[in-house]
Amino acid sequence: MTTVAPPRRKPRLMGRAPQETQAGLWTYLFLALTMLFAAFPLYWMFVIATSDDEALAKLPPAIIPGDRFLTNVDEVFSLQDVYFAASLVNSVIVAAVVTASVLFFCSLAGFAFAKLRFKGSNALMLFVVLTLTVPNQLGIVALYIVMGKLGWNGTLLAVIAPGLVTAFGVFYMRQFIVNTVPDELVESARMDGATTMRVYASIVLPAIRPALAVLGLLTFVATWNDFQWPLITLSGTDFPTSMVAVSDLASGNYVIYRRVLAGAFIATVPLLVMLFIGGRQIVRGIMEGAVKS
Repeated sequence: MTTVAPPRRKPRLMGRAPQETQAGLWTYLFLALTMLFAAFPLYWMFVIATSDDEALAKLPPAIIPGDRFLTNVDEVFSLQDVYFAASLVNSVIVAAVVTASVLFFCSLAGFAFAKLRFKGSNALMLFVVLTLTVPNQLGIVALYIVMGKLGWNGTLLAVIAPGLVTAFGVFYMRQFIVNTVPDELVESARMDGATTMRVYASIVLPAIRPALAVLGLLTFVATWNDFQWPLITLSGTDFPTSMVAVSDLASGNYVIYRRVLAGAFIATVPLLVMLFIGGRQIVRGIMEGAVKS
């Protein structure tokens, strides 16, 4: 019985780390096609947002942006029953407050679960993880009743309060701190007289900065794109969020798609800005978490 030896790598590639190996032509071609496929919906949205009402009826469809973008944007902001400008401000406020709160509370709770010893820590962590299995839709009615008791329904407080801390954020911070911050470093700081908050501020926070960037971006995007709960609690008010305002643009018997996509494109710009600003930290945080785990 003969055996076939496994193919050997080229001698010039042996002993090299993956990040030190240059990609081939097919790799670049695959990445380029993937990027074009992922970016096409955004480009098509911009094309329609810059065109007139006849662009969707053309065959073949238009693939070059028009010259009506500013006109369509002005129509979106001029609609009296949509409050689109206010919705953008409200979304910025909600997303910024929720993101800052999640980064603080989740990193603090993750530090407690990872490096502090107290009774019931494992059971509490298990409970936090189990909450991830419960769909958000099951708590909508109870959440609406609670916000009604507090008198917050119809205000931005009802949108902000439920997202101030997340189970995923606590779990993610706990795992990253366990793999990144050595116990010996925390113990040496305590021997020097550092308090728990001093250890958190001076040792833990600098070490988990890449993870904070990843969690911050994910939280900002999820909060900005949240639609169901803001629609329920802000229904009939003058304080919509951006996604609710975009849905209002698409409501009615006759939908003007150039307005809808112009509003959707404007609502997407802050997400692209966040990705551009935090892209380097995000990649670094994902790579460090993958290597250390």
